[in-house]
Amino acid sequence: MPTYLDFEKSIQQIDEDLSSARLRGDLDAVEILKGELEKEIVKTYKNLSDYQKLQLARHPDRPYALDYIKLLLRDAYELHGDRAFRDDPSIVCFIGYLANKKVMVIGEQKGRGTKGKLKRNFGMPHPEGYRKALRFAKMAQKFDIPVLFLVDTPGAYPGIGAEERGQSEAIARNLYELSKLDVKSVSIVIGEGGSGGALAIAVADRIAMMRYSVFSVISPEGCAAILWNDPSKQEAATKAMKITAEDLYSLGLIDAVVNEPIIGAHRDKQLAAEAIAEYFLNSLEELETMTSKERLDKRYEKICSIGAFEE
Repeated sequence: MPTYLDFEKSIQQIDEDLSSARLRGDLDAVEILKGELEKEIVKTYKNLSDYQKLQLARHPDRPYALDYIKLLLRDAYELHGDRAFRDDPSIVCFIGYLANKKVMVIGEQKGRGTKGKLKRNFGMPHPEGYRKALRFAKMAQKFDIPVLFLVDTPGAYPGIGAEERGQSEAIARNLYELSKLDVKSVSIVIGEGGSGGALAIAVADRIAMMRYSVFSVISPEGCAAILWNDPSKQEAATKAMKITAEDLYSLGLIDAVVNEPIIGAHRDKQLAAEAIAEYFLNSLEELETMTSKERLDKRYEKICSIGAFEE
């Protein structure tokens, strides 16, 4: 059974009525309810608040990196380890074919169920995870394989062990190395883009966000705790921080908004995967018309323009 959020109660009721009508074999009722469901979906989702979009970005059924990799890649082969400490399951790296193009996909993976979440450390990578991502991004450069980054993390893991092994240095190293990596690259925020943990794999030729994803320097709960000493004011913080895809696109911080299904990627994973594939392949077509120097210059200009403002 799907998981419904608080603002989806009316959709839940129609879904339940639709299921009952199908069980009864009442075809007339099914057609009527389908029409009502479509109208209710449009009504509910066309006026979502920033906080409701944050809830969708964190939806427990939302597709994670591995879900998209399974849907996107043919002949996928997983790559492991940073050749220094261990393999971090919070970062997954695969090589395979997407529409007859050999690609490298590097993503952050949250995990499902208690065991899965613990294994993936709730999607919070350790420094060896970022070193693993950089290792395979450099491998992609060596063999001229385009890279697709899938960003989805509440943030880098802040534990003592991670700090001892150089968490901040690993993130900073990725920012530096990926900014000058001579390979065609696209980064897409598929859920949460939290702080430096997201930035570490979000430096690319093209940066996009799914319709219901967020990208921020801190979680709304953390922001509310710092500004108002009250984590319960997360809704006000979400609105003030401008962390939705539309906000970041209007500010010029990302290149595009990927139009996942209006009802959310968790309700139609295949369509969401197709939207990602379309954006990635279209971006590659544009990047292939540019020389290496042109691509790197454009990337440099984009990085330097972040934070620019006019009085």
